[in-house]
Amino acid sequence: MLPVNTLHPVRKPAYATYGLILLNALVFLWQLTQSNEQLNLAFMDYAAVMCKVAQNPISVDTTADIIRSMFFHIGWLHIIGNMSFLWIFGRNVENYFGTRRFLLFYLFWGFVSAYAQIIFNSNQCIPLVGASGAVSGILGSYLLLYPGTRVRMNLLIIWNFDIPALVVLGYYLVVQIFNGVLALSVNAVGGVAFFSHIGGYLAGMLVAFVYMMFKGPPERVTYID
Repeated sequence: MLPVNTLHPVRKPAYATYGLILLNALVFLWQLTQSNEQLNLAFMDYAAVMCKVAQNPISVDTTADIIRSMFFHIGWLHIIGNMSFLWIFGRNVENYFGTRRFLLFYLFWGFVSAYAQIIFNSNQCIPLVGASGAVSGILGSYLLLYPGTRVRMNLLIIWNFDIPALVVLGYYLVVQIFNGVLALSVNAVGGVAFFSHIGGYLAGMLVAFVYMMFKGPPERVTYID
């Protein structure tokens, strides 16, 4: 069961969302030209290696590593999943914040998510890659901005149905927390960065909450069955 669209209209072009998807796709195409050995070396040299960031959390090199990490992916499913969620939920969030602020918040969520994972895995000298943390920030913001918006879900390719964003994105957070606690209990090394997702998600909620205090909530959409 996967989300395929939201029913909240996109009022204007979401240039930052489009640009982020394009940049991620270009980086991934470059990755496809590299051998596994070359790619592993690139991740170790240019991505955020958790033990190295833990030793030097604030520096120009660390900042560059974390930014680059947001655009690396480990395979087709990884990038397709992240870019799908970015496309589905990012456009409405960008419409609300505005393109420039959205891009700044996206980077901020990526940084928060990286540090959140590193707090729990500071002794692991493995690279942290993917846009999942920053995209989770979008999901957290969407939960507060558009909780009643219906999300079109697809089951087994042939069945579409709509459920509120509050249910879809609330379930996402619960799953990340459950799996994160489980990963800690078994002392897992590598795998999915659940605490990155949680950190980005909560940062997204915080940004949306504070922003709405000053700007007010976004427009609401009335659905007619």
